[in-house]
Amino acid sequence: MRHNNKGRALGRTTSHKSALMRNMATSLFRHGRIETTEAKAKELRPYAEKLITLAKQGDLHAKRLAAREIQDRDVLVMLFDKIGPAVAERPGGYTRILKTGFRLGDGAETALIELVDR
Repeated sequence: MRHNNKGRALGRTTSHKSALMRNMATSLFRHGRIETTEAKAKELRPYAEKLITLAKQGDLHAKRLAAREIQDRDVLVMLFDKIGPAVAERPGGYTRILKTGFRLGDGAETALIELVDR
């Protein structure tokens, strides 16, 4: 049975996957869009949207919770000062995933994940 096994393993250990999500979320907030595999993009979407929801709250507790995940101070400041207020009126759906085809090396399905109001 699949109790407590939601999400994709992505062929990694738990600590490796959490580090991957942190790094991808940091890059997404820094650049506004990143290109990755479709599976990674689908796994990143709820992770990043929870962090944006914390940025919308904007209080000290939310900032400390987000600082656990976003290690880069400049990106954290940008998340709370620019991205959070920009989507303050939006009830959800802060990211979009666009399929971009297949990677030449291994044929993996690639996708572009980007922030919507950017």
